[in-house]
Amino acid sequence: MANFTPVASLLRGLLIGIASVWLLAANGCIAGISGILHGLFAQLIRRKDLKFEKTDIDAPLIVGAAVFGLGWGIGGYCPGPALTALSNLSTEAFVFVVAMIVGGIVGKIPARLTGSLAQR
Repeated sequence: MANFTPVASLLRGLLIGIASVWLLAANGCIAGISGILHGLFAQLIRRKDLKFEKTDIDAPLIVGAAVFGLGWGIGGYCPGPALTALSNLSTEAFVFVVAMIVGGIVGKIPARLTGSLAQR
């Protein structure tokens, strides 16, 4: 690997995207972990006859997605790798994971106050 060129990386990314679209069009499914997990969870959902009550794109979803994206950008971690980064005893990872957990708890408060969460 003598020289890094962004053009080569871009072309490789395009090839992966084109191959994924081609596979989806030809087989009706996507290869890799996405396709495998979809197949597993689709069967589970059909078997349990689960229905999702909320499917609308509304203001809380958009605001939540924006806050999540900002936190991801500021923290520099995706939630999954942030958990594994805890093994490095990194202060940044620890702060990010704590903030992620607190944010998840705080995000449920409005729904609990209005009673919109399903009772378990």
